[in-house]
Amino acid sequence: MRVASSSTALAMARCWFGLRARGAWGQGLSVLCGPARPGSSSCASAASGEGAHLLYTREHYAVRASLRKIIDKEINPFVDKWEEEGQFPAHKVFKTLGQAGFLGVNKPKEYGGMGLDFSYSIAVAEELGNIRCGGIPMAIGVQTDMATPALTRFGSDELKRQFLVPTIAGEVVACLGVSEPGAGSDVASIKTTAVRKGDDYVINGGKMWITSGCQADWMCLLANSSEGPPHQNKSLICLPMNLPGVHVAKKIDKMGMRSSDTAQIFFEDVRVPSKYLIGEEGMGFTYQMLQFQEERLWAVANILAPMENVIQETIDYTRQRKIYSQPVLHNQTVHFRLAELATEVELVRSLLYQAVALYLRGNDVTKLASMAKLKAGRLARELTDNCLQFWGGMGFTNEVLVSKLYRDSRLLSIGAGADEVMLSIICKYMGTLPQKK
Repeated sequence: MRVASSSTALAMARCWFGLRARGAWGQGLSVLCGPARPGSSSCASAASGEGAHLLYTREHYAVRASLRKIIDKEINPFVDKWEEEGQFPAHKVFKTLGQAGFLGVNKPKEYGGMGLDFSYSIAVAEELGNIRCGGIPMAIGVQTDMATPALTRFGSDELKRQFLVPTIAGEVVACLGVSEPGAGSDVASIKTTAVRKGDDYVINGGKMWITSGCQADWMCLLANSSEGPPHQNKSLICLPMNLPGVHVAKKIDKMGMRSSDTAQIFFEDVRVPSKYLIGEEGMGFTYQMLQFQEERLWAVANILAPMENVIQETIDYTRQRKIYSQPVLHNQTVHFRLAELATEVELVRSLLYQAVALYLRGNDVTKLASMAKLKAGRLARELTDNCLQFWGGMGFTNEVLVSKLYRDSRLLSIGAGADEVMLSIICKYMGTLPQKK
């Protein structure tokens, strides 16, 4: 993992995003992180000066400000259309993000990334939460922090130049192939095989719930490459999606994440060159568990802004909506509940930042990441349900953010390990998980 100094990061931010000292820095806080709103804490730390934030510097806020411009211009105006169509144009959106540097902020510079540390990925994930749906940020996260961390760490130079470079540039769309119909959170139980024959792996099996699967150009595939123990017989392989024998069986109709295409995919005697193996054969399960930690932290960061935005929009709506001749917000049960929810969001944020700070120092944060994801998923369900209730009938329409988040955020307690898996991991670290006989 690369850690850039403050001066290096500042120079990169200016170079990549065109921020001059008398431009972004001279125009104040509104340029760095957008206009402040009552109840919003996204820029509170920056307001009190350099180094006030636990994790972010002015460079982080500059990155977020530049990303916000793209979101406001290139993404949010089209979200409703893409939600109705059930798919967003991933190649077009990723090309825009890739050209601006947002698909490789923590990837090595020699492969087109910015070479910054993982905290910048978290900052990007937070800002992507301002996209007014869950599906598009999720697909971007797959591209940046779910399908590529193992390739970045363990892939050969040749493999990274063939797959990582165009992924960072936004020239191709990546997907992650782990889950199967009978093996979602239980990764060790996957059945897809990769049998070595000469200079190739022959892939047979199938994958389920694959984000961007209908549009993807390549897949980071987890498959059983030997007959050994389930934690030692798996390998990660870069699999081009245009190979003979790769069948996109169907686009799955989902409750939420409507604008993100999700596919069921089958493999029938798909021949993949053995040089497409990521790292060492048999290490795939370990690589994927490491990959999951960044995915889980990313997911927690990505849900913070939507929860904040829903709270603020609920405040705005209940302030002007009246019942029995007074604003709904004036009811103590409403403003007290919103205060409690805002407090819960800040607790999740603090846990996330602690986990990321420790992760940057090389610590194992599996326990904290699992706790953060568990809490974030449950809070998102509680928060959206409570806020939707305060919107009344309007909350039951697709015209407001709270209803989108109500359905989209439900996935957070399922994807990348269900709540029950998170609890098992936490129990394992606490020493309370019963041992298998």
